[in-house]
Amino acid sequence: MTDDTAVLAEGLTRSFGGFTAVDRLDLRIAKGEVVGFIGPNGAGKSTTLRMLCGLLTPTSGRAVVAGFDVGRQPEAVREHIGYMSQRFSLYGDLTVRENLHFFGGLYRVPRSEFAARIQAAVAMAGLEGREEALVRTLAGGWKQRLALGCAILHRPPVLFLDEPTSGVEPEARRHFWDLIHNLAGGGVTILVSTHYMDEAEYCNRIALIDAGRMVAIGSPGELRARELAGKLYEFDCTAPGAALIALQQAPGVIDAVIFGDRLHVMIAPRGSAAEVSALLERQGLRTGLPRLIAPSLEDVFVQLVSRPRAAPIAT
Repeated sequence: MTDDTAVLAEGLTRSFGGFTAVDRLDLRIAKGEVVGFIGPNGAGKSTTLRMLCGLLTPTSGRAVVAGFDVGRQPEAVREHIGYMSQRFSLYGDLTVRENLHFFGGLYRVPRSEFAARIQAAVAMAGLEGREEALVRTLAGGWKQRLALGCAILHRPPVLFLDEPTSGVEPEARRHFWDLIHNLAGGGVTILVSTHYMDEAEYCNRIALIDAGRMVAIGSPGELRARELAGKLYEFDCTAPGAALIALQQAPGVIDAVIFGDRLHVMIAPRGSAAEVSALLERQGLRTGLPRLIAPSLEDVFVQLVSRPRAAPIAT
């Protein structure tokens, strides 16, 4: 593990009986890097985070976080990380200040720095003037900012966020990501799992995981530039729903999805956009001229997780 590496996983595996939740996962995260952890439900994201937090012992392989081995030194790992779960984890019957005092004590923040750190957390969350408000009265976005403030009271060098913005409105999510990048700018290393593809764009790199295995890792630009199984075309269509049904078994069509009043169609090398247009016309569905478009991160993700499992792909 080099001096600039904050998180390292090598062959990290966790099995539950005959089920393997995480399968030989390799991951290296540099200090101050923001890495997005993307995958469908049940892909192994939360299990991986729990191992990296020292909460779950790996079945095999190893991981080192902030210089400590998660299998042999789990308590030391937990002292040097911050963690936010996908469920809101603060106490609704306590005030903002009381929650911060509780977590400050839990993390053994030095008494001499207690007041200053609590005030800094309040300012970061934008909760000045609401210190005495019961947490249950706060909107979802404010709660998540407060939870982040509590998670970093002890100034951990590594932060794990497990779907921290689930159920939070878009504007609040954007503010939350501003806080994440401010922390990364100060040298904090952050691994964040999310279902939101637009959030993945905010990350320095993205790790795609499916069925417990890493299927690809790279920057958003690198992943979008990957060569997929076919070419992506956009069709204007009078009835996108009917067109989607018509294309489900169409030869040469790998995938099709509705985007508003348009259809995005992934066409195999042996097929052609003209053939797709002709097929839709025969169904009485008028289309404009198909346009070749660049794939989004969502298109890349869907294509990669639908392929037969192979060795992880780095870009």
